[in-house]
Amino acid sequence: LKQGDAACDALCERLHAALSPDSLYDDRAERAGVKFADADLMGHPWQAIVGPRGAAAGKVELKQRATGERQEVSFEDAVARVRETGSA
Repeated sequence: LKQGDAACDALCERLHAALSPDSLYDDRAERAGVKFADADLMGHPWQAIVGPRGAAAGKVELKQRATGERQEVSFEDAVARVRETGSA
């Protein structure tokens, strides 16, 4: 959510590396709403949202597109949950 924030960028890079090659890291200089809308249009089953407060605590907000359910989980839980379903 805050591109250029060291903690956010580092957690995003770790998450992308852990889920590659099945993930897309949207690091465009766009507002969050634009990125969320584009991810929905592309049909990605999960969105991993990383903001400054979450990154400082090592937390990732996961949104499941099919249900709209959002949960804040640890980095490890985020990786495990996305891997369970087969794609990021």
